[in-house]
Amino acid sequence: MTSTSRKATTRMAQHAADSHDRIRVHGARVNNLKDVSVEIPKRRLTVFTGVSGSGKSSLVFGTIAAESQRMINETYSAFVQGFMPTMARPDVDVLDGLTTAILVDQERMGANARSTVGTVTDANAMLRILFSRLGQPHVGSPQAFSFNVASVSGAGAITVEKGGRQVKERRSFTVTGGMCPRCEGMGKVSDFDLAALYDENKSINDGAITIPGYSMEGWYGRIFNGCGFFDCDKPIRKFTKKELDALLYKEATKIKVEGINLTYVGLIPQIQKSFLSKDVEAMQPHIRAFVERAVVFATCPECDGTRLAEHARRSKISGISIADACAMQISDLAAWVRGLQEPSVKPLLDNIQHTLDKFVEIGLGYLSLDRPSGTLSGGEAQRTKMIRHLGSSLTDVTYVFDEPTIGLHPHDIARMNDLLLQLRDKGNTVLVVEHKPEAIAIADHIVDLGPGAGSDGGEVVYEGDLDGLRGSDTLTGRHLDDRAALKETVRERTGVLEVRGADLHNLQKVDVDIPLGVLVVVTGVAGSGKSSLISGSVAGRDGVVAIDQGAIKGSRRSNPATYTGLLEPIRKAFAKANGVKPALFSPNSEGACPTCNGAGVIFHDLGVMAPVSTVCEQCEGKRFDASVLDYKFGGKDISEVLTMSVADAEAFFADGDAKTPAAHAILARMKDVGLGYLTLGQPLTTLSGGERQRLKLATHLGEKAGVYILDEPTTGLHLADVENLLALLDRIVDSGKSVLVIEHHQAVMAHADWIIDLGPGAGHDGGSIVFEGTPADLVAARSTLTGQHLAEYVGAQLTRPRRSANGRGRVRAGRESAG
Repeated sequence: MTSTSRKATTRMAQHAADSHDRIRVHGARVNNLKDVSVEIPKRRLTVFTGVSGSGKSSLVFGTIAAESQRMINETYSAFVQGFMPTMARPDVDVLDGLTTAILVDQERMGANARSTVGTVTDANAMLRILFSRLGQPHVGSPQAFSFNVASVSGAGAITVEKGGRQVKERRSFTVTGGMCPRCEGMGKVSDFDLAALYDENKSINDGAITIPGYSMEGWYGRIFNGCGFFDCDKPIRKFTKKELDALLYKEATKIKVEGINLTYVGLIPQIQKSFLSKDVEAMQPHIRAFVERAVVFATCPECDGTRLAEHARRSKISGISIADACAMQISDLAAWVRGLQEPSVKPLLDNIQHTLDKFVEIGLGYLSLDRPSGTLSGGEAQRTKMIRHLGSSLTDVTYVFDEPTIGLHPHDIARMNDLLLQLRDKGNTVLVVEHKPEAIAIADHIVDLGPGAGSDGGEVVYEGDLDGLRGSDTLTGRHLDDRAALKETVRERTGVLEVRGADLHNLQKVDVDIPLGVLVVVTGVAGSGKSSLISGSVAGRDGVVAIDQGAIKGSRRSNPATYTGLLEPIRKAFAKANGVKPALFSPNSEGACPTCNGAGVIFHDLGVMAPVSTVCEQCEGKRFDASVLDYKFGGKDISEVLTMSVADAEAFFADGDAKTPAAHAILARMKDVGLGYLTLGQPLTTLSGGERQRLKLATHLGEKAGVYILDEPTTGLHLADVENLLALLDRIVDSGKSVLVIEHHQAVMAHADWIIDLGPGAGHDGGSIVFEGTPADLVAARSTLTGQHLAEYVGAQLTRPRRSANGRGRVRAGRESAG
């Protein structure tokens, strides 16, 4: 064979285009990454693991996915880019081999009160088209079935150009929408408890108004005093009917106060605009408490909660209205759509059928399309976002998942694994951030980051396959086969919390006695009714603190010190030691650097390109005015304290000259939940999902409560951290508290004193108590799906635990290997 023919053969065997089979990352320094270099195989499933805060999200989301999306955005014109989010290039030396990245994260869906499962997945839009074509009687276009479109009409004269002359013509228009006119498409109507809005015995200037944010020292005080509609020095109970109506109900009215044009709005329209247009669950705690106290919500009597006008409810297909269809369990709705045989809309029926079948396939068949999107858990929201990607014809796409097994019962994890493998087998690159051993086991390639968290992490400590990880000496490798053992003794209850006739959502009039003084785990398949039981019947009682999965709200100025309330005692200690005002020691108040306004950086807006931030030259990023840094406490200035880690600060404020019991107590709780490595001034926006949840837990642990409810506290936790969480739960219970955990993780189930298992299925197939008892009894019976998976997890230990004589159980130190 000649040299030329040999070269031709080589080219045929390995085409140049086929050599780009890896995503190469070299020198990544986003957040805590320390010049990370890694090569990721394309068209394979790669799992990124490591302790919470080790840099997984910084590498996958902050580097690879962010750069892919930025480069795609740059293919659009500058005009279009002006309407898109601007993204800066990640801090990385080399990043090539990228393909289009599709992110499927665990962020909750927008909690807009008008958003439902149907509206966010387009299923509702397709149903509206279907009913506009087949519904009898025919009532109009698809918008006639939309609860977000109001019916309006109008008429009047318009001026048009005809033959070079302006001619006036009369025109009229009508829009038929599906919005219920009584509740305006919300499904609920509200009434106000006026006693919660103001104290009628006080005048406005004396602080009669008790609505959050209504301070008479600010603009509200100027508006009320300058509007002239009432006397602000007169007690409200002495207001005339006209004055009280102006205070409560007056619509937006232009006024002039001190030469400035302003708008006066009555209290109730203002509350409706500011508070009631948002989902209650998404509000800050003090705002939510006010709304729940002041506003009484009731199902709209006109539309019966369906949000739809009468004409939309009257139009039906085979006896079913669009309101009935959206209220059905999706698995039932899929069966109903399958039974419709109408050739004129066959492509539409096929599309609806495909979408609904994907809901069932992904394990969300128990939802209904009218379920508000803000009520979905993080795991449910993530799987809902997956629906539009399943069955897609796109290939060579990079799918990025953030812990897709969140909120899944062990029974459902296998189904999720199958879906990830399906995406890979179609020729896509699948990147998964994950902690669960069951999900790590299906990986083609594993990248383990660590060795620790925060400043102790940010390095690749292992790359390879599963067997190699198991044999490695990394934290993940050592804990991969850990199995929590059933406890030898369980605590005795000190009382019970009675729940009778619980029927929220799919609950079947549940009666249950929840033991107190012990660790109780409520479990069951996704959609079985766990959250409905606890949030509907237990949370909200006196002495009960519920710590849910809701996201922490905060700007880039927010940090662990401000969120936990830690900065308050620190500022007071600095102020007392130096004889000055506490406000000087806040970068958001009087102590802020005048150049950067306490931000530490200066942002430069570059139009359609990402803004550039530079460290403030005046304060060198310390955020404080130079004069403030002259004040010391315990030998340190305030900026030095905010750069300390939680562990260092806990020791600093424990004793000596800097002893501050209030600050030390908060820091001790943060250290207890495994956040000792965080720095006090680290922006909340840089924290991972697991870190944010544990920060919330640390904050609530300081509240005086007898019962703590935790909603899947293992979310975002590494295998090694779960052990620390169990120790923390034991300490809370041993201090005399009761802990109620909604959880799927078998280690938490095995460690419980009492298990309440709901099921047997999801949606209308669930909602019943299928087991109550100790974990050992559940394993021995194997009568439920949970029992079967827990028995497999613990290696079928059948030893019944002994009751401890003093009501306290002892923690078992050893762990059993999975073998």
